[in-house]
This record gives sequence, C-alpha cells and structure tokens, in this order.
Amino acid sequence: MFQASQYELLDFGAGRKLEQFGPLILDRPAPAAADIQRAKPELWSDATARFELDAGGKSQIGMRRGRWITSLSLPVPWTIRHHEIHFELKITPFGHVGVFPEQATNWDWLGNQARQGTSASGPARLRVLNLFAYTGGSTLAAAAAGAEVTHVDAARNIVAWARRNAELSGLSAAPIRWIVDDALKFARRELKRGKRYDAVILDPPSYGHGSAGESWKLDDHLAELLTVCRELAGPQPRFVLLTCHAPDYDAQRLAECLVTAGFVERAEQIQAGDLSLCTADDRSLPAGKFARIASIRPQPDSRYR
Repeated sequence: MFQASQYELLDFGAGRKLEQFGPLILDRPAPAAADIQRAKPELWSDATARFELDAGGKSQIGMRRGRWITSLSLPVPWTIRHHEIHFELKITPFGHVGVFPEQATNWDWLGNQARQGTSASGPARLRVLNLFAYTGGSTLAAAAAGAEVTHVDAARNIVAWARRNAELSGLSAAPIRWIVDDALKFARRELKRGKRYDAVILDPPSYGHGSAGESWKLDDHLAELLTVCRELAGPQPRFVLLTCHAPDYDAQRLAECLVTAGFVERAEQIQAGDLSLCTADDRSLPAGKFARIASIRPQPDSRYR
C-alpha cells in the first residue's frame, strides 16, 4: 500500500476516478466506475487536472488518446515514492502518469519473495525476468530486495523512464539488464541461448506492438509466451506473477493459463484474485486481476505491515 501522502484514491463514480498523486489531484476515466455513484462529489472541483478522451483516434498500441484540462501549470515531472522506490510522474496523451498504484501490493509480495529466496544454483541473487515491465515498479521492488532483474519493454522511452526511476531510487548500480524488445521474441531468443531464470513477472496488455512493429494480441499470444516462460523458469520457479487488465480475463482464467502452461498441476496451487484501489473509507474500485505462484511462503516483513 502507498502512504496517503504519496498516493490516495479520493473518490470514484460516473465512469471516473479522483486520485491524489503527491501534491496533485487528477480526475481520469475509470470504466469500472461507470455504474457507481460518487460518494464525495464535493471533492471533484479540487482536481488539479482532468483527462478527457478524444472521440476518435487511438495510438499505435491501442490506447485511447486524449487531452488534459487544467487551469494550473503542472510540474513536469513530479515524484512520489512507495517505500524505497521512487517514481517520476508526468502526464501523457493517454491519461497515464507513469505508475499503476494497484500494483503496490504485488510489489510488496515480490520484494518479500526475492528477499527470502536463493537462486537455483545456491545462495546467489535470484534471476528475475520482467516482461512488459513499463516504468519499473516490479523491477525495482525485486532489485531493491537483492534480485538480478532483466527488464523488458518494447518502448525505448518507457525503458528510459524506468532507468530514471532506478536512479531516483538509488538503484542505478543494481544488477538490472535494461532491454528494449518485443516480449515474446526476447523470450524465444533467451530460450535458444540457454538462459534460465528463477522467477518470471508478466503484465501483458490486451493489444500492443513490439519494438520493431510486432503485433501482440493477448488472446493469440499469451499461451505461447507462458509456455516459453515455463521453459525459461525451469522445473521449480521461485515465483511467477501474472497480472492483467483485460476485462474478459478474470482471476480464474489467469490461473488456468498458468496451469495450461505447466507451471503447476492444479489451479488450487495458485493464489489468484482482484487488483483494486481503495478509498480511505474502504470503498473498492476494481483495477485488474492477478495470479501468482510461490515455492516458499514468505514471512511477514515489518516494512509492509
């Protein structure tokens, strides 16, 4: 969880969410809140900026473009932090700002897993593969806990953004391999090169394009990618984390994908559930699904209580 001074979901409803990122309050679309009534309508006029979707065009990776409406000069960039991880934030034409706060519970879990793990070859760093790695939240959570991470994203500017987050977090010298590549192509090549990893993290989009224009469709390509990752992770992966924001993939379906790929024999061996954002009064806004496997149950860590 984020400290409220760093991030807080203030309210949601009528197809939108009101969030505070450090000193700024942003009003953005939230399809999951379409049929929900706002609980605190008086707060919405305090928004620093509001993102409105364009009526038509989409980007090359399928995300809707739009525009930010603000009466103030926004700081570009600004920063927030989650424990030792710092994030550079800035507004984008797609409404994103550089962090998905619903992943914070997964970062805590990843850090706990990496902190207690050892590699397959002995008491060395865990070797973690992070695909569709975005601005590095999962990469930095694992690296801060002592893991060696291969960070893969198809967008060069996003990988550069993740590297800046590593610098802000004091992890510029951490053993992170920064890769600009298509996730599936990279995983295939790693398998041919005989590479192996102790753990795998994946946060695939519904649609996307690789660094050389390769097409990605979740329905068409996820099964193959998971099968390749299963080969890369060996017979007993330390952990696997699969998250997804596609509305037609529920937690059970994600768990079944991991079973089909051969990570485990039964879905009951997988922890799966909802990603969500919560207000201070415990109202919950759905924000995706997760399925994860761990070979060792982590012990409590005081920093994450």
